[in-house]
Amino acid sequence: MTRAVVFAYHTVGVRCLEVLLKQGIEVALVVTHNDNPKENIWFERVSDFAQLHGIPFITPENPNHRKVRRLIEILKPDFFFSFYYRQMLKAPLLAIPKKGAYNLHGSLLPKYRGRVPINWAVIHGETQTGATLHAMTIKPDQGDIVAQVMVPIGPDDTAGEVFQRVALAGAKALKQALPALVAGRASHLKQNLRAGSYFGGRRPKDGRIDWSFGAQAIHNLVRGVAPPYPGATTTIKREPVRILRSSLTPTNDAVAQARCGDGKTLYILAMEVRGQPLDAVTFQRRYPKGVKPR
Repeated sequence: MTRAVVFAYHTVGVRCLEVLLKQGIEVALVVTHNDNPKENIWFERVSDFAQLHGIPFITPENPNHRKVRRLIEILKPDFFFSFYYRQMLKAPLLAIPKKGAYNLHGSLLPKYRGRVPINWAVIHGETQTGATLHAMTIKPDQGDIVAQVMVPIGPDDTAGEVFQRVALAGAKALKQALPALVAGRASHLKQNLRAGSYFGGRRPKDGRIDWSFGAQAIHNLVRGVAPPYPGATTTIKREPVRILRSSLTPTNDAVAQARCGDGKTLYILAMEVRGQPLDAVTFQRRYPKGVKPR
């Protein structure tokens, strides 16, 4: 039986662990993270899945520590798989598995290498993204591609909605590639790194709206950081406001309207002031007509 050590977190980790078990892979150990109490945990827990299926798991602060490496060496895995695990694995660790180490990334590599690729794709107005299974290297998201599955991004889709599709696409890519990987016959396509870009992580303050931008760019930002992410923010009459949903199309469902830097109108479909949702009537009462966000 093929044996794997799996580094995993998030819903993607759960979906891909399901694939490994269904395909008869022995998961000897799961390496995952403890949840950050400051983070909104809206996704599935890999630790819960491991407990349910009787899979040993650990949550080391540093997976590259010699004690962790020694534990994994004893297991003699054929493969490493990394599914939304948040730390880089260094060369001594990557040298352990006999048949290789593979990571699942939430974009169509080489585009959007690095952090939060789905959010970045939506913010940049992409019409498609996907999931890529690739060989792991000491540098992030640069290894040879083994499988890719594309998913569409609609003009009003939020990053959270796209994430659910990418999670399924990732599981599909893994399922497609596993037989050839196990047999040692998987094709490996070298990435053209010049055809893509690397992006860093995002912070809540990066969601602040610059109203000098055009309506399309602001709409993309709103979609890219909409809940379960922190949301796009602005200020009206010195009050902090979260814009949760928007549209470029006129609609009777709009709570409010905002004029953008290109002279076009953004229709705000959902918003909060100090954590309280506002409807159109309350908005009109609270803010005089013509008040402009900053």
